[in-house]
Amino acid sequence: MNVYGTSQIRNVVLLGHGGAGKTTVAEAMALLTGVTKRMGKVTDGNTISDYDKEEIKRQFSISTSLIPLEYKGEDGPIKINLLDTPGFFDFVGEVEEAVSVADAAVIVVNCKAGIEVGTEKAWELCEKFNLPRIIFVTNMDDDHASYRELVLKLETRFGRKIAPFQLPIRENEKFVGFVNVVKMAGRRFTNLSDYEECEIPEYVQKNLGIAREALMEAVAETSEEYMERYFSGEEFTQEEISNALRTFVIDGSIVPVMMGSGINCQGFRVLLQAIDKYFPSPDKYECVGVDVSTGERFTAKYNDNVSLSARVFKTIADPFIGKYSLIKVCTGTLKPDSVVYNVNKDAEEKIGKIYLLRGKDQIDVPELKAGDIGAVAKLNVTQTGDTMAVRTAPIVYHKPQISTPYTYMAYKAVNKGDDDKISSALAKLMEEDLTLKVVNDAENRQALIYAIGDQQLDVVVSKLQTRYKVDIALDKPKFAFRETLKKKVKVQGKHKKQSGGHGQYGDVIMEFEPSGDLETPYIFEEKVFGGSVPKNYFPAVEKGLQDCVLKGPLAGYPVVGLKATLLDGSYHPVDSSEMAFKMATILAFKKGFMDAGPVLLEPIASLKVTVPDKFTGDVMGDLNRRRGRVLGMNSDHHGKQIIEADIPMSELFGYNTDLRSMTGGIGLYEYEFARYEQAPGDVQKKEVEARAKEEE
Repeated sequence: MNVYGTSQIRNVVLLGHGGAGKTTVAEAMALLTGVTKRMGKVTDGNTISDYDKEEIKRQFSISTSLIPLEYKGEDGPIKINLLDTPGFFDFVGEVEEAVSVADAAVIVVNCKAGIEVGTEKAWELCEKFNLPRIIFVTNMDDDHASYRELVLKLETRFGRKIAPFQLPIRENEKFVGFVNVVKMAGRRFTNLSDYEECEIPEYVQKNLGIAREALMEAVAETSEEYMERYFSGEEFTQEEISNALRTFVIDGSIVPVMMGSGINCQGFRVLLQAIDKYFPSPDKYECVGVDVSTGERFTAKYNDNVSLSARVFKTIADPFIGKYSLIKVCTGTLKPDSVVYNVNKDAEEKIGKIYLLRGKDQIDVPELKAGDIGAVAKLNVTQTGDTMAVRTAPIVYHKPQISTPYTYMAYKAVNKGDDDKISSALAKLMEEDLTLKVVNDAENRQALIYAIGDQQLDVVVSKLQTRYKVDIALDKPKFAFRETLKKKVKVQGKHKKQSGGHGQYGDVIMEFEPSGDLETPYIFEEKVFGGSVPKNYFPAVEKGLQDCVLKGPLAGYPVVGLKATLLDGSYHPVDSSEMAFKMATILAFKKGFMDAGPVLLEPIASLKVTVPDKFTGDVMGDLNRRRGRVLGMNSDHHGKQIIEADIPMSELFGYNTDLRSMTGGIGLYEYEFARYEQAPGDVQKKEVEARAKEEE
């Protein structure tokens, strides 16, 4: 493949709901630009981007893949780096990585399904990152799909930015062509996406007039001169219209709506033309980072004539094709067989060959210029989010903003002795996917795996099996309860043993009561008068307490909020020892704690749920059922409400799935541990019984 300059590059991300047809759009564009000889199908498992075994098996995208295309544009050849992203929400980390390097987006909408949750999420991402976008409507070959209805819904949902650039032409209920609203010309498909001029049908005229008028109004708004000409009834030239629309599409105030049929490969040549004409090249943007040498903000245009800086936005760690770091070059030119400086790790990396990845295929390239996307193999220390630069000009770019995983399960090796293999395989999966996290919960003797949702966890189990030949079993996690006491008690603990020679003798009288501080396991004081317990045995008494609070007598959970006071006791000049006083303390604790109204405390989380207004009632009702306490509700000023609540951690198990089904997948939540509170009687009883069974 040729080397392309910054102004010839278009970095375009495909976004949309799962099943809307993003991968088919990528296949059609690959066919038209000569990358493939025939279009692959998701159902046949032979598409360029869905090459992973899991993707072929499940028939949907799991990770973002890159498809570079060469296209003969109006002003010369361009290179389109197409980023095909997953549509299912569990793989949002992949989408966020792709969006962080894209300069524009094509939001794919299935005409029959209409606006789906994934459409709204794609729009929100584009708004967040200020990405110019085109909405491409697929499935136009379905005669039950109403384009006009969809455009009206898009206008209602996303406002006046929506501008249909095309209207469909149908004959005998078949999609045969379209009207180009910008050029006011009919187009009939001949072979695949090729077309010829045709008459504009009579039935389209009314809608065409409305769409054309809206476009001309938008053009008029670009300057006062245009506005005057528009009101005086003067026509704009084709060039003036194109330039004005390009300005508006790039700044996001117009979102063109285009259409096609993925199955019949219709409408994609025009999409390629639109990407060339309306989408910006990287040199229209600045890259923003921090100059490490001064600590100051750094901004620069994407420019290949200055020193090198690039950022790694994704890692592929496949046991078959090896490890690749996907890179976007920000400034300068990346060349093979060079040494670069990893600013985050303060280490040098040797760059071997430079590749373009097209699905699973690697294509050698002589260099990558600023704004381009490529890959480097087998870097030693570099990870996703790292910046590469020149040691003399160390710049750090921001890492991609990746969603935090909140769904988690406990996992165990199915086969004994696989633990090391599993942890190294999980480390590789976590390198690839930043929304995966593994935590060792020593307190409950369990290993936890965190992800965005259950589907992602399912894929992880499957990947471990097929890629790394290890099996794990997922299970409901145990929750970290605590034990405390409610009453004040006074008890004696006496340890007395006689066994030939020295005996053992320790005797303590202690008082146990709530300390009021649930953050601290215990507070120890002594109020011994007249040396009934010598001072040198006080540390032994405290050591006994330290051991006791690790595992309470109620259900074996750590003890908190205990105040223990040593009041009195007795000792033997020969038989007393530190060990004897420690044992006496343990006896006193076990008896005293069970007499002092012991209770279980459960962990409480502070929860924030963000949902559209219409779902607030359902969500609040569900939180009440989960023993949650709703504390308040605030608007995010974008038609959504943020519900704040306190909820027991154990009740959040499975919340992700339930929230999605309640809100059609649009609800989001986050939480953090807040404090411990007394668990209700039924929860305590259940937990104590479960722990007793475990001990057996």
